[in-house]
Amino acid sequence: MNIFVILKQTFDTEEKISIQEGKIAEAGVKFILNPYDEYAVEEALRQKEQHGGAVTVVSVGPARVAEALRTALAMGADQAVLIQNDDSGSDEFTISSLLAAYFRDQAFDLILGGYFSVDNGAGQTAVRLARLLEIPHASAITQLQMTSDQATVTRDAEGDTEKIEIRLPALFTAQQGLNEPRYPSLPGIMKAKKKPFLTLEPQQLNGIADISPKTIRTALSLPAERKSGRILQGTIQEQTVELVHLLRSEDKVI
Repeated sequence: MNIFVILKQTFDTEEKISIQEGKIAEAGVKFILNPYDEYAVEEALRQKEQHGGAVTVVSVGPARVAEALRTALAMGADQAVLIQNDDSGSDEFTISSLLAAYFRDQAFDLILGGYFSVDNGAGQTAVRLARLLEIPHASAITQLQMTSDQATVTRDAEGDTEKIEIRLPALFTAQQGLNEPRYPSLPGIMKAKKKPFLTLEPQQLNGIADISPKTIRTALSLPAERKSGRILQGTIQEQTVELVHLLRSEDKVI
């Protein structure tokens, strides 16, 4: 079974974000494998253990993304592919188009990815990729069972769960709770250094046409600093009047 995982490198969730000249400052920042993509890598490895085959991890981005791919290799993936793209203005349209161009030349049974990335939370790339490849998909899965040609998934559905049967090949995105990702072991880290790692330029992909971004970020700013709390004085009626006044005049929420 040919299993692929699309993944992204994101900021460490504990990093303090700073903005300079309308962009997130990357100097000195620690990058990690997107946490939701870890669930996807782990599920790919589990399916490989059950059904055999190989796991290939794929990402689009600058050279630093190789670190995230090597983390996946250390977890147990068999090979990695980095589609080099240094354009910081790339959006989900660009990324999904590059991925689709790569996958059109691949034989795959299953593609997995994270439900969304923790940096921008768009959750669009995987769904767009499925549409471009014209294969079925299901998002936010919390359980996956497969046979040679069919998958049964359980997915989050607005506070409830939904069970779906889908013919393979298909694409699924992993929600928290699907599994517990393994940590890369020391032997796994050493083996990762010898595993196949392919770097491609966009012009090496077949069928690439217009990949220019369709969205433009016009502004980026940190949220306003949280104000300290206030304790209202007086009777319940006086406190209520004061609260309504503050909500209307200062916070402007009513």
